[in-house]
Amino acid sequence: MKPYLQETKLVDYIHPTIQKLIAQQQWNHAEEYEAIRQIYDFVRNQIKFGYNRGDDIPASEVLSDGYGQCNTKSILLMALLRGVGIPCRIHGFYIDKKMQKGALTGVIYALAPSKIVHAWTEVLFKDKWMALEGVIIDDSYLNEVQDKLCSYNGGYIGYGISIKSKDQVNLCWRGDSTYIQSFSITEDLGYYNNPDEFFETYNNTKSSFKKAVLNLLRKRVNQRTDAIREGKFNK
Repeated sequence: MKPYLQETKLVDYIHPTIQKLIAQQQWNHAEEYEAIRQIYDFVRNQIKFGYNRGDDIPASEVLSDGYGQCNTKSILLMALLRGVGIPCRIHGFYIDKKMQKGALTGVIYALAPSKIVHAWTEVLFKDKWMALEGVIIDDSYLNEVQDKLCSYNGGYIGYGISIKSKDQVNLCWRGDSTYIQSFSITEDLGYYNNPDEFFETYNNTKSSFKKAVLNLLRKRVNQRTDAIREGKFNK
């Protein structure tokens, strides 16, 4: 189990802010099921869906930002789980960028690669690996966009969501895998002990120029996701 509990540069669970959060929430004293449920719910709803300066940033920075997307929320989720001794790993994919329409628009959408690097955390619970992809989208955001998703290829996509049925979305963790973008997966990139290894090979912003441009524009993107979340979508 050691590789699945390791602290890394990205999974920096010894960082003071992460240790403080774990202590405040008393997750290290909770029963395993309850610890996973509470940590998952914290990252899903207290860390808003939004865009950070990159995919490969430390968990402590994601926590400080207060928002994240698939890759960064997965890093924070891993750090909190490992911080209380719960084994987890990263599972990587390529995903069709069409599902980002609505969340990303204009030049930002155009600059995004056609195949987006996507990852989710898998937790080992009762000797079974479970995907926690549902952690990406917070309830407030989901409630505003669920009826605005577009029918596509037998499912529904848009606003950073890609699902088989928009009427049967349940992102609460109850001991099973949760999914919210998996319907747009185009390629499985395998399992990794930690996100550091994964993002050394796969990254959405390898070009320093593109990374700088996206970083300049991400404030506008997060303002849009906040407006959507606050019910100002049509304003």
